[in-house]
Amino acid sequence: MLRKLIRHPSVLAAGAWLLGAYLAFVYRTTRWELRGYDAAAASVQANGAVILSFWHENLPLMPWVVLECRRRGLLRRGHVLVSHHRDGMFIGRAVARFHVELAYGSSSRGGAAGLIALARLLEARESVAITPDGPRGPRRQAAAGVAELAASSGKAVVPIAGRCRHAIGIKSWDRMEIPLPFGRAHVVAGPPILVPPGAGRRPCPSSPPPWTRRPTPPTPPPGARGAEAVLMLRFWSVLTRLAAPLLRPHLRRRARRGKEEATRLPEREGHGAARPDGPLIWVHAASVGEVRALLPVMEALVAQAPRLHVLLTTGTVTSARQLPDWLSPALAARLTHRYAPLDVPGWVARFLDGWRPDAALRIESEIWPNTLEALRVRGVPVLLVNGRMSARSAALWRRFAPGLARRMLEGFRGIIPRSAEDAARFSALGATRLGPPGDLKFAADPLPADPARLEALRRAIGTRPVLLAASTHPGEEALVLAAAAELRGRFPDLLTILAPRHPERGAALAPEAPHRATGALPDAGPAYVADTMGELGLFYRLASVALVGGSLVPHGGQNPLEAARLGCPILLGPHMANFMEAVTALEAERGALRLPDAAALAPAVADVLTNPELSRSLVAGAARVAARMGGPAARLPERVAEAVLALLPDGGRG
Repeated sequence: MLRKLIRHPSVLAAGAWLLGAYLAFVYRTTRWELRGYDAAAASVQANGAVILSFWHENLPLMPWVVLECRRRGLLRRGHVLVSHHRDGMFIGRAVARFHVELAYGSSSRGGAAGLIALARLLEARESVAITPDGPRGPRRQAAAGVAELAASSGKAVVPIAGRCRHAIGIKSWDRMEIPLPFGRAHVVAGPPILVPPGAGRRPCPSSPPPWTRRPTPPTPPPGARGAEAVLMLRFWSVLTRLAAPLLRPHLRRRARRGKEEATRLPEREGHGAARPDGPLIWVHAASVGEVRALLPVMEALVAQAPRLHVLLTTGTVTSARQLPDWLSPALAARLTHRYAPLDVPGWVARFLDGWRPDAALRIESEIWPNTLEALRVRGVPVLLVNGRMSARSAALWRRFAPGLARRMLEGFRGIIPRSAEDAARFSALGATRLGPPGDLKFAADPLPADPARLEALRRAIGTRPVLLAASTHPGEEALVLAAAAELRGRFPDLLTILAPRHPERGAALAPEAPHRATGALPDAGPAYVADTMGELGLFYRLASVALVGGSLVPHGGQNPLEAARLGCPILLGPHMANFMEAVTALEAERGALRLPDAAALAPAVADVLTNPELSRSLVAGAARVAARMGGPAARLPERVAEAVLALLPDGGRG
């Protein structure tokens, strides 16, 4: 009875939290010494990434080692492989507070998935960490996995060893020591070890095709397979049912503010079905950026399947109003738009029973429990593309609902993650049908611009230098205007264009300046507000230098490749987590200037405006990145369309 109580998920979760809190206290009160760092850093410089390897007995020291390596630049993130055994899951929960990102797998449980996740990270120049003698020993005898990973990736193995002067020994197979507070710890990084290709027991497993076969899923943590997942799903279902009466007045308030269409509010409750004959695919995209990313996929779908119809749902008024301008005649004839039902069980059921889709396609982070469960119950296959899982979201799922996360992710017929980092997080949460990473937004065409409107703006602006703040979020406009005021002494004719991400905020920005929404053109004043939808391509073409919005405030940034495709010198703030792959490439090619904070904006703008060579260099570097990243992604829409059609019994062509 006592053993059963100790193994209960709630008891394990509480114990993991206590252990994490204790380790945090130990780390703060311990004097640390790290030696041998220089050789490991040199290997990172030479090979882009390394494999940190430490014995299982040193697991209590692992979070500090990861944090210290991140501080010194050896790791950009803390990716660590732990086992799917109960002990590994317990340790994973304990170290979640230290922002250590986990990939689960071992030689017997989910090892292929774990090694695949680490291999993808190494390919993306992300260092990783592994315990080669885990999860069950023998002690200090490395299993084949680390050698296979090193041999197939070409990355060096950096052995890590540590010892605390004051610690409590545990009578376990690895003789683990739990450090005591107010002590001293020594951590040593050994010389990097290069493993020749083919030296491993077998080649590192390659990623399986995501929609052809399903590998054996790794064993979930105790309680996650059944009780925890079902309990959390029922809790969410009950919660949303209870919230339904409150959601209706909330939707009406949004309609009064222009964020919903009052005449189409019933669609948010699943009404308005008008299913056409023939196969139907439900495509869901949250807003404008996601719709534009999916347009090439939908064009490919209707081109390859003449009888296919597309039901497109979105969640914003702006995307719905702009949609007709983006559709080709062929796609417009076979596409129906509706607003997406909210994730209330009855509303989702009404929607699905009315439309009866044959397959579903979702993009990025549109992972809603009731909707996915309803699709699963009805046997509707679902594909997730541009799959995005932030570190924060992954940590929250792991901490509060790991079983529900696994249940939802296992319901997807396939997941194409946006990046290697996203793939690793999906894998850690239990996703098994992961395809090669790919970002549809990298395959997008340059933003369009109406020639007559562009010419009118050019005449109004003349030869003035233009600072564009593109797709800004609340709080950024004030920072940009402060920088513009600082620059006015050197550049008295500087024109600052504010283009808010959500145009409805434009009325409150720079009220003394002309606003695009009123039809006004820029005047002789210092600012202009571009508060319209679908015209960002105009302003990138006019800008002398552009700040990518969402990067001066903790939003995660907007797509920098939109500016890169249009020959505009790019400035990026410190918060660009949503597009790290593109940002890393831009920095490597010197195609953008990265700002440490808002105070650096004015000096950076001045550098670009006064140094034509720097401006040309930024434009050239950004163009190289746009061409390189757009090349591999160019085939992605067709690949996604083929995968979607493969979900249908007759490929949608019958």
